[in-house]
Amino acid sequence: MATKLQARGDSAMVLRIGMFIMGSKELRTRSTWQDYSGLNAGVAEQNFLSVFEHEFKNTSFRIRAKPGEFKSIYVDVPLDPYVQSQIYTPDVAIDKHGITPDYAIDNIVTSKTLYVEVKRQDGWVEGKPRSAGRGNAHERSCKYFTPGLLTILRRKGGIVEPHLPFWTVFQGDISRDPCRVREITLWYGEHKSHFCMWRNSQDPEEVLSHFRSHLKHLLE
Repeated sequence: MATKLQARGDSAMVLRIGMFIMGSKELRTRSTWQDYSGLNAGVAEQNFLSVFEHEFKNTSFRIRAKPGEFKSIYVDVPLDPYVQSQIYTPDVAIDKHGITPDYAIDNIVTSKTLYVEVKRQDGWVEGKPRSAGRGNAHERSCKYFTPGLLTILRRKGGIVEPHLPFWTVFQGDISRDPCRVREITLWYGEHKSHFCMWRNSQDPEEVLSHFRSHLKHLLE
């Protein structure tokens, strides 16, 4: 009886060792979600931050959450005197009025910066009504296409034309919604490399490979 139990134990040990070796081989060719300790796969923003903090470790790149360099860009926008006379002027001066991207990816050697928006949104997919795709977070992100903001982001980040100074990452069912995916694809036109559909948020390679292949060189 003891001999049988020992044999079973030895077999289980061999199986565990074999699985470890197989897993080690895979780890050498592909980063896995388990490499990023402490991640919460249900929180898009935290996932993105943690993945890129890990990616940029011991490199010239860094990621900043909620960069504040544009938090007051609207405050001193000059207005025509007539326009100024027609609008409300509060007694207390406005000190903060601007935008705050979700992230900034900096190359500290070249001083170039790419600004990032991460949009997690519902969408029309299997088992849901078409109305599930009625959210408009993706539409609000289009403010970065406006001429004024493009100029300011390019000037600050050093990303020159024809490239865009921002990157938008979409997560959740919107990334599979047949209507929203077509909308976004049309909006970005020839700048398709500046958006990414991170459909499997438990696979960091989806978003990392996009950055490495399409955007990293803009910061070098």
